[in-house]
Amino acid sequence: RQSETLNDKEPGFRRILAYIGKYKTIHPGLRMIEIGTGSGSFPILCKLAGLQCEGLEISPQLIEHAREWGKQLGAEPDIRLGNLEDAELGEGVYDVIVASSVFEHVQYWRQGLEKLYRALKPGGALFFESTSKWSFKSGELPMPCYGWLPNWARYRLRMLIHGKDIMKLGIDFHQFTYIGLRRAFKQMGFRECHDIVDLADTYGGGKKAFILNLARCSRLIREPFLVFFEATTFVCLK
Repeated sequence: RQSETLNDKEPGFRRILAYIGKYKTIHPGLRMIEIGTGSGSFPILCKLAGLQCEGLEISPQLIEHAREWGKQLGAEPDIRLGNLEDAELGEGVYDVIVASSVFEHVQYWRQGLEKLYRALKPGGALFFESTSKWSFKSGELPMPCYGWLPNWARYRLRMLIHGKDIMKLGIDFHQFTYIGLRRAFKQMGFRECHDIVDLADTYGGGKKAFILNLARCSRLIREPFLVFFEATTFVCLK
């Protein structure tokens, strides 16, 4: 992670804020937390932008790196060590929760999602982005149709490549689908769930913009369109 720069991370940061901002105004008074901060770029960029964003991260090495990186930039992030499944987040605490590329690694993901729901204030927003089971490409392993494998086969393949410790240090326990996640969010109690069809920009036209606009008009087009997306991306409102 030490080769990463804020310039590398800023487009992703801006994208997340833009997606959330479609449904909840982003301003310095909001209280935010990122679950799984990684190298710490999101809370660092928030601090540089005058926004409040705490962090929860399972790796002490990454927290140390993030704090050192933040010190160098004059924006040391507020990140605490913890596992989502064990950490106490409170009830009705946060206006915005960001969970990007983390829930595939949460073994008991429904309990983790319940914890985030409780931690959100009424009207709060959750940004959720994770794996997409039927995608032809995967960020977990550069192998075609990796997510299509059943769990046991994925686990054995990853242990063969990375060793048995991968089951404790980064295995993707889950490959999600849009239909399954949308159902889980509704069951959890979220009043609105907006997927990538709602979130993505269609400015500038082109084939993708045309399909997105069609998908916004018809569920029959939306669902097949989402099946093979590379990631599952949602903004959910409590």
